[in-house]
This record gives sequence, structure tokens and C-alpha cells, in this order.
Amino acid sequence: MSLSNRISAEITPDQLAAIGAAFQQLKTLLDPILTINLTADERRWNLKASDKTVAFVSKTLEYATQNPALVPVYIDLNEAKRDNKLAADLNSVSQLVSTLLRAIEDTGMVAGGEAYEAALVIYHSIKGASRSNMPGVQTMYDDLKQRFPSRGRKIEPGE
Repeated sequence: MSLSNRISAEITPDQLAAIGAAFQQLKTLLDPILTINLTADERRWNLKASDKTVAFVSKTLEYATQNPALVPVYIDLNEAKRDNKLAADLNSVSQLVSTLLRAIEDTGMVAGGEAYEAALVIYHSIKGASRSNMPGVQTMYDDLKQRFPSRGRKIEPGE
């Protein structure tokens, strides 16, 4: 075990409250826009715009603007442009949120891993102390060992 300490930080209650308020403000700003909740099937079958597709859409809408006679009458070009701008704007927001989320996940993973590693070392110390019949330790060990599934060999019927 390494017991390295890659992170040593904390979030104060005031900071946590401010973070919650900032996310609530962001949610409030986006609520009128984020009105879609797709099912798993809808996500799978919905047309998706990759980087190449975004360029295709932008170029097509540009040509349509320059040549309105080529736009079918059942296509609302202004609405298509509006949808395209919204998609681009939401992509920018998504990139910001994704970057933040990744940093939160990475830091949480390291902090959680370090805490878990320390807990495992302490658990093994408690386990050793219980084997030595140290007073009061057996109760702690019995409580903690319930968190680990049995890894013993299964006894097959008839053995």
C-alpha cells in the first residue's frame, strides 16, 4: 500500500452552500431551455450531430439562406437556424460542465481512494488486535467485517 497523499483539501459548509446556490442559479437559467427528457430508445434513434455534422448543418443553412428557392416550403428556415444556434450554444455549455464534472470526479476518486486505503489499513490493524484478544476490539472487528463479503471456498453439496 502506498498511503500517498495526493489531495489534502476540504469544502467548508459555506462553500458547499455557495456551490449549491450557483448550481441552482444555473438550473434556473437553463430550465426554460432544457425541456426535453428523452427515453433510452429516443436517445438511441434520435439523429445526432457530431463535429462533422455540425459543419454540414451550418454550411447547408448558409446555402439555404443564400438560395431560398431551394428550401422546401414545409421547412421553417428561421427555426432550423434557431435550433442550430441552440445546439451550438448548449454544446459550449456542455463542454464547460463536462470539464468541471471530470475534475470533480477525478478529485473525488482520489480523495475517496485515499480514505478507503487508510480505512483498510486501520481495519487490518483492528483485525490483528482482535486476534490478539485486545479488550473491546472484537466488537469493532465484528461490526467492520460485515462490510466484506465472504471470500471463503464454497463447499459443494456432497463434500
